[in-house]
Amino acid sequence: MSTLFPLIRHVSNPVSNVIIKFPITPNQITSASLVLGLAGCFYISRSGFEDRIIGGIFFFIAYIFDNCDGEVARYKNLSTEFGRKYDSFVDWIIHVGFFAALGYGISQESQNNIWLWLGLLGSIGGTINYILVFFFDDPNASQELADTSQPETIVEYLVFVFRELFRADFCFIVLALTLLDVLWVLLPAAAIGAQVFWILFLTSRDKNYHE
Repeated sequence: MSTLFPLIRHVSNPVSNVIIKFPITPNQITSASLVLGLAGCFYISRSGFEDRIIGGIFFFIAYIFDNCDGEVARYKNLSTEFGRKYDSFVDWIIHVGFFAALGYGISQESQNNIWLWLGLLGSIGGTINYILVFFFDDPNASQELADTSQPETIVEYLVFVFRELFRADFCFIVLALTLLDVLWVLLPAAAIGAQVFWILFLTSRDKNYHE
């Protein structure tokens, strides 16, 4: 399973193999990811199905570049603390923008502001998570809740796949739900899930502190 996930690596690795042939820095790739991600947010904020398709594609490509920056940095030995934090900042901007844009777009389409509030709740939860990770200054903090043991039963495999998809491979979910025209299902999931994450994160930190 570890060789299968993240799925995005199977796409980003060939792209990185091409990028390394050019004088492009990892931070430039991260900046390209930011531009692509914001373009995706713009189209996702629109109410048309075709616009969301375009937005989903932009979001997917942004994810590819988001993985390429680290791969190129390691290959060229250009990994820096600034680059790591810049990459984390861009991830936050794109994901916060995604849920806010999706909430706005669905609310305009349905004429129901509940979707906008769900999108904003997801964005707020994502912002809290970013601040916590930044505050603790731990590059692995966002993965502390992940179960690192190898899955053995069918249920454990399903949980493992579900967790990996919603972490590194979120772009595949976005693209699939966009094509099915049910991208709205992410709004209640994000509004609840983002809050659960930071609550469990703080609980985990507090438990480890007292052990």
